[in-house]
Amino acid sequence: MAVPKKRTSVSKKRIRKKNWIKQAKLEATKALSLGKSVDTRKSKFFYSPYMETEILKRSMKNLRQNKMLNLKMN
Repeated sequence: MAVPKKRTSVSKKRIRKKNWIKQAKLEATKALSLGKSVDTRKSKFFYSPYMETEILKRSMKNLRQNKMLNLKMN
């Protein structure tokens, strides 16, 4: 037979709510910090398509410069 549960006290509800809000604020701060580092392109541990294209552009530029140097030397 089903038995009704005891009522949770107001103080316990407030404690749980405070903890939930504190965790949400911490996660929001972390997300904002990561967003700022990606925006300034200083993040080294985060993948973004922009970073990949920049790396490819630099490597292509280096390859072209090396080919030019090789052609001039020959």
